[in-house]
Amino acid sequence: MGFIDGLFGVGGVKKKKKKKREMEAESDCEAINGLSAIASSVLHRCSRILDLETQKLIQLFETELPDHAKEPDKYARNLLEYCSYKALCEETKKADYLSEKEFRVLTYDMMLAWTTPDPHTESKNETSSENQREIEEDEDDTDSLFCASATKNAIQIERKQTVSSEAFARITPACPAIADPITVNNLFESLTSYSNGRLHFLIYDKYLKFLDKSVRSAKSTPAHSKLLQLCEGEIILDVDGISPTNSVFQQVGTSTRPGRLTLTTRAIYFEPLGVGFSHSKALVYDLDKDLKQVIKRECTGPWGARLFDKAVMYKSSSLTEPVFLEFPQFKGQTRRDYWFAIIKEILQAHKFIRKFNLTNLKKFEAISQSTLGILRYRALKDGFHIMPSQVKSTLNFYLAEKLPKGDKILDALYSHLELVFNVSGLKNQSQTGLGTGPFPPSISILKNMGFVDLRGEMEFGFDGLQVGCGPGPLELAVRRSIGYSGRAEAARATLEQVKMEDIDTNVAVLKELLFPLMRIGELMLFLADWEDPFKSHVFLFLFLFLIYRGWVKYIIPFVFFCCAVFMLWHKHNRKGQPIGAFQVAPPRNKSTVEQLITLQETLSKLEMSIQEGNIFLLKLRAILFAAFPQTTNKVAITLIVTAVLFLIFPFKSILLIILLEAYTRQMPVRRESSEKLIRRIKEWWGRVPAAPVQLVRCQESNRR
Repeated sequence: MGFIDGLFGVGGVKKKKKKKREMEAESDCEAINGLSAIASSVLHRCSRILDLETQKLIQLFETELPDHAKEPDKYARNLLEYCSYKALCEETKKADYLSEKEFRVLTYDMMLAWTTPDPHTESKNETSSENQREIEEDEDDTDSLFCASATKNAIQIERKQTVSSEAFARITPACPAIADPITVNNLFESLTSYSNGRLHFLIYDKYLKFLDKSVRSAKSTPAHSKLLQLCEGEIILDVDGISPTNSVFQQVGTSTRPGRLTLTTRAIYFEPLGVGFSHSKALVYDLDKDLKQVIKRECTGPWGARLFDKAVMYKSSSLTEPVFLEFPQFKGQTRRDYWFAIIKEILQAHKFIRKFNLTNLKKFEAISQSTLGILRYRALKDGFHIMPSQVKSTLNFYLAEKLPKGDKILDALYSHLELVFNVSGLKNQSQTGLGTGPFPPSISILKNMGFVDLRGEMEFGFDGLQVGCGPGPLELAVRRSIGYSGRAEAARATLEQVKMEDIDTNVAVLKELLFPLMRIGELMLFLADWEDPFKSHVFLFLFLFLIYRGWVKYIIPFVFFCCAVFMLWHKHNRKGQPIGAFQVAPPRNKSTVEQLITLQETLSKLEMSIQEGNIFLLKLRAILFAAFPQTTNKVAITLIVTAVLFLIFPFKSILLIILLEAYTRQMPVRRESSEKLIRRIKEWWGRVPAAPVQLVRCQESNRR
């Protein structure tokens, strides 16, 4: 075999490649003054990618960047960032860079080098890593045999250098396919859920492999796209129900059909399964148009029953009734939750586009961010079986909708798009040195991957982008919103603790909470009934004095002021201690039969209340439309006299008369006359007939 290899030159080629790799490895080991070993290695590899000598690359850094970026304490890290961003910009021009092992190793080493860019931080980090490793080994002794998953078990075996969240957030957004500046922290938390907030290469490598798999899967549907007759630039994001045994069910009214579901950057496509396991023409549910769409989780079941919580409801102004897309699953709702999240992401992206009237490249950039976010979300689901919660989502626009003050994130994102895609702004930026951060547009990544064709409209680079700069407006908006979300999550956790399952228990809690107001109401009724004439007279004269002096307008401000003083007083005395539990006496336990009887009585009372309300409204309708002229005349004359009184007398005087009449109605002097007046009004109201009602059956419209 050696003779054949030598004859055809195979052995010579292998030797040359091996020699080249050895030379590159030797050059990577050459130390650079002021840099750590890992940082020197990264710089050498970046120079090879850029086809520049290492010293030439350092000279470019010193020439292009301002003086404040070259200060001694920042020099090493800023130099590393500059070279890393330059190299990543060149590497991401390839279509399949995610599949290259060298790229995955390089980006991980960039993050390690960012953590220890110089010899001082390198030695300091080695000491802290040894201490942390000893602590983790002690912790693993107790539970190493009972790992939560195979991933966690593998992490326990791999005890090498790990990456922090700061390094991950600084390097990975430079490649928008890997991470986005809005959701980069949530992505890091998802990847490090089993490793105590430190990212291992094993996890990072697995994530990029599944991300590459998601990208290839999205690009491998040309035949399917022809069947759906997609618009130009429309990208298929995911397909479900390909196998007839794993179909998605569409439910409209009582009609249910299995089929295949496809989500694109513009709409939802459902292809019903027909005879011979062939799919019929797709039904299209638009997401890009303003049709007042509503997407939410729902329960479905046979004949419209709400039994299984595994569906997504789509409702819009173009449909006569909502459409339910059911995702059958033996255990859990992860399949439904995944599709709900990615559908909401596309819907919110188009709402963002309409809100700010984005066109051309700005519109494509918003869609591109959603596309890459869904591909990352899919990689997490397939590779790690992780479904981040709403406030920890890795989908940009879905996260902005759920976070407190998420609208501020969208405003900052719009300003970012305006700056990035404003040609004059880019020119001014490169002249003044004010950058937008080291993050290239997502649309350029999709273009390089072959998803979209910009036809040479614009090329993107890193010209004018600052290195070593602090967080921009977009990152600051995200940090503020996440800070608010922490408090919102803590408040939401308390809600789950106080929710009561039993109706009687909830009523008992409500009564105890409203007890002060109920006591005030009982006191007012006691005074109005004149059971104690002295107290009732004192309250009446006090109230008349307040009205006479014009102090009524100060009552509400006085109440608010007292409430504020009450709260501040409790805050001062409590001194940060948690509030005590609200104690409620539980009601008597009822048997199942008693609960059913109580439910029946409650429903009967509710039905009677609704009937009385309908009768009242129908009587008013009869009076308003003069169904009975004699009654209408009396009511019309009364309203005219009342209107004249409101025009003649001041409102304060009329209010005083009304309150005096209501309060003194039960006085010993007025009690008999008041009872007669109320009786006459009830007799008159009883003689007013109700307007007729006729139930008309509407013909059912043809269902889609």
